[in-house]
Amino acid sequence: MFRIFYPLIAIISLVWTSLAWAEPRIALVIGNSAYGSVSPLDNPVNDATLISGKLTELGFEVRNLTDSSQIEMKRAIAQFGRDLRQGGENAVGLFYYAGHGVQSFGSNYLLPVDISLSDPADLDLMAVEARSVLHQMASAHNKTNIVILDACRNNPFENLADMDDNGLAEMKAPTGTFLAYATDPGGVALDGEKGNSPFTLSLASHIETPGMAIEQLFKKVRVDVLEQTRGLQTPWDTSSLTQDFAFSPQIQTPIVQNQSEDELWHEAITNRDPVQIMLFMRAYPDSVHADEASDLLQTVLAESFGTVPQLKEPAQTVVEANETERLMYELALADDTVHAYEVYLQSFPEGAFSDKAAERLAALQYGEETVTRKTEPEAEVSEIAPSGDTPMTLDSILDFGNDHVRGQTINQLVAGAPLFPPIEGLPDELWKDQSCSNCHQWTPEDLCNQAQTYVNRPEAGNVAKQHPYGGGLKVNLRRWALGGCQG
Repeated sequence: MFRIFYPLIAIISLVWTSLAWAEPRIALVIGNSAYGSVSPLDNPVNDATLISGKLTELGFEVRNLTDSSQIEMKRAIAQFGRDLRQGGENAVGLFYYAGHGVQSFGSNYLLPVDISLSDPADLDLMAVEARSVLHQMASAHNKTNIVILDACRNNPFENLADMDDNGLAEMKAPTGTFLAYATDPGGVALDGEKGNSPFTLSLASHIETPGMAIEQLFKKVRVDVLEQTRGLQTPWDTSSLTQDFAFSPQIQTPIVQNQSEDELWHEAITNRDPVQIMLFMRAYPDSVHADEASDLLQTVLAESFGTVPQLKEPAQTVVEANETERLMYELALADDTVHAYEVYLQSFPEGAFSDKAAERLAALQYGEETVTRKTEPEAEVSEIAPSGDTPMTLDSILDFGNDHVRGQTINQLVAGAPLFPPIEGLPDELWKDQSCSNCHQWTPEDLCNQAQTYVNRPEAGNVAKQHPYGGGLKVNLRRWALGGCQG
């Protein structure tokens, strides 16, 4: 039984802890790409978007600026300082910058997109001195601050006299500060060829690791970047932190003894612990107490968040998720099992995420079960996952998937436009209203080869969690391949 319980315990502990951070977390993220008078950069806006998303998931209140002028940057930095001061001494402040950065006479400057410089003496008038961020942090007297500079990609003013220094200079920071640079002092960082800089891409891949100390995190980033750049770029950091810090908390896994159904249920109702209730529901989904357990879980979660669930009321025209529902859905996503989605749909049959949950549930039950969900008050609709028994052709009308997929044919979909970005953070202009054929040279043979991977590796192909059409297209492609890829 312990082996069955373990994954869910870890998931619940992680999500539950992430919703109640011990300290205020405040971040300012700036990404500048579209420079006018100096060379533009491809990836800083992408980098800022990626990091903003990660920080938001990790409990930070994030302000994200892209392609900012000097005035916008200075105003944002000033507001960042005010927010930190209001946050108190336990607040964690984080400043992230991606874009052009230069040093002059030992000082570092972050370049706004509207900079136009013909005389090096005007640099401090036209740019934003990095030290101003440190001043704002110091004024807050908070215990933990983090500065991450993915700058110094190149020196756009190297032809100007007194402006031929590469990279950034190492800065002195107030006590309680962690400083991270994309490359070593005086070095040049790479912008990257994969939509993001190698430094930020690595940071984003490790930042959610539970319990990883910030010092260890940036060691991993350093190793990744050295490998990716073949030793051309060495990330650098310096620290005066006085207390431990990790972006994501350590997962605390409770120890569960082997218990009977009655024992576990008695413990759940006595302690009213959401973890124990979820353990009971996971271990005994067919229990006579299943409905009572679901109601109890909703009540306990609602009490924890100060909300009252309204699960018996008819669906409203616009459905918005409260914190209770959002937690339940996040638990289902993290667990990604049939039972996890069933628990969510049972609790919130008309919830904000019910369509997504039902589609993923259908995929996990591929060819086995019927998923039933309410789409209108008192009206039930059965959505059946394709069984694969009826041969499908490229021109068959699809009856499974999201609203965009159902009613279409595979031929129509592969010639259509995506609903979601194929890569997270991709700018809208690069994918919205674009034909999928711009990215894929799909012939029936190529499609069949792709669809066969979903047959051979269903765990990777039934329904992707992210896909430009949602997961339903892959389910239908698998069914088409099972029928012999008939034209």
